Amino acid sequence: MGECKSFCSVILVFLLAACASGEDPYRFFNWNVTYGDIYPLGVKQQGILINGQFPGPQIDSVTNDNLIISVFNSLDEPFLLSWNGIQQRRNSWQDGVYGTNCPIPPGKNFTYVLQVKDQIGSYFYFPSLGLHKAAGGYGGFQIASRSVIPVPFPPPAGDYTILAGDWYKQNHTDLKAILDSGSDLPFPDGLLVNGRGSNGYTFNVDQGKTYRFRISNVGLTTSINFRIQGHKMLLVEVEGTHSLQNTYDSLDIHLGQSYSVLVTADQPAQDYYIVVSTRFTSQVLTTTSLIHYSNSAGSVSGPPPGGPTTQIDWSLEQARSIRRNLTASGPRPNPQGSYHYGMINTTRTIRLANSAPIINGKQRYAVNGVSFIPADTPLKLADYFKISGIFSLGSVSDGPTGGGGYLQTSVMAADFRGYVEIVFENAEDTLQSWHIDGHSFFVVGMDGGQWSSANRLSYNLRDTISRSTVQVYPNSWTAIYMPLDNVGMWNVRSENWARQYLGQQFYLRVYSPANSWRDEYPIPTNALLCGRALGHSKRPQ
Repeated sequence: MGECKSFCSVILVFLLAACASGEDPYRFFNWNVTYGDIYPLGVKQQGILINGQFPGPQIDSVTNDNLIISVFNSLDEPFLLSWNGIQQRRNSWQDGVYGTNCPIPPGKNFTYVLQVKDQIGSYFYFPSLGLHKAAGGYGGFQIASRSVIPVPFPPPAGDYTILAGDWYKQNHTDLKAILDSGSDLPFPDGLLVNGRGSNGYTFNVDQGKTYRFRISNVGLTTSINFRIQGHKMLLVEVEGTHSLQNTYDSLDIHLGQSYSVLVTADQPAQDYYIVVSTRFTSQVLTTTSLIHYSNSAGSVSGPPPGGPTTQIDWSLEQARSIRRNLTASGPRPNPQGSYHYGMINTTRTIRLANSAPIINGKQRYAVNGVSFIPADTPLKLADYFKISGIFSLGSVSDGPTGGGGYLQTSVMAADFRGYVEIVFENAEDTLQSWHIDGHSFFVVGMDGGQWSSANRLSYNLRDTISRSTVQVYPNSWTAIYMPLDNVGMWNVRSENWARQYLGQQFYLRVYSPANSWRDEYPIPTNALLCGRALGHSKRPQ
């Protein structure tokens, strides 16, 4: 009854505010998270289902919509959902990672109250605890532009979501045990498209019409290449940014990344392969889905088209070709190019180097020598309630240390309204994929070798893409500019889930001394408390 009252008070406050201020629309979702038998690679597994579905239900929303998502945890273990690329403006309370939220206990529910403020584009949600992502629980999340905002292409005849990525036949508990034992994950067993193996999914099209495909890499460990037999792809959007409309035969999509392409059904009427294959792996995994023309005269013919495998230069050149459409409107009715990111002086340079140390005889992964370990209390709650001894600011440095790795609950301090240059440095032979919660950043440069200040001369300071997830090629670097415009406790992590789980992450505390609702929402009245935050009183909204 207490939980019901808390939930109802949250809804009442938001609905009263909506009535008083003419606030943006509300959309309500009720989700039940359960285990269920799935057979994605022909082998029975215990999957995580949402309302009985794998993948879970898609979230369809419009810029500035308020989303009320009630999640009931019917699993026998704690559970959390996070929202990859959703910025949670002033509201890291809803981010759904363990650094900000207590897990939803078995048999309990939590209601996320979030707004897709000033965002458009293609994203996904996923379960953030442990290795739950290896069992499913993910789904598509799209934000349409408001009707008064022009979109730089005609409305497509259809809109399809493709959630692709690597998959293991082992249950998530077995994979977690492998990592806990000090070993890395084995090579994946296969690839899935929307939860199914080869030729398990069909997309229907009408000849002559154009369709939008929103493609996300929701896998655990590998980059993928995406292509469609006999068809070109016109890139139109990258994680919320309208891109230059370049045409591609295939696209590399790294872990955690999302792209939108337009595909015109302009070929002879039959069925065609959609192909997904792994990148930068010695063994290449491939899976296929189908495009079916409504007036099809035959089934697929010929072999599925091949794609790149281990070529790094090819992928790097493609990445550099992905640019911002400067004349298109974003979530607001002004050109995306009106924000002159390259003319703003940076206030700080942060260099982040990944590494793979052995610590206490076990494989770990680290950032600037620090391998993250979760605290017994979410960091956001510890910060809010001023609970000492859980983390210390500055526990991860602004640059590589050059020493071995050590375990620490690492948190980096950052000032609200700063403008930082972050350089991801990768001296390993494996591709890295990095994500920053709560923010969108400008990818100003990437290249091979060791980064130095001289590389700034080659930065793209005019029309680079902005996004929330970026790759760093082997023995290479990637530089970004990022406005620290969102107060909160934000996860900076590897999107390779084994590396994230074993320590390649930290939290960025973007702080404003004003302590004002203008900068950050107060703690939600329905916030779950755990660890050393138990017993503390929550300020009413």
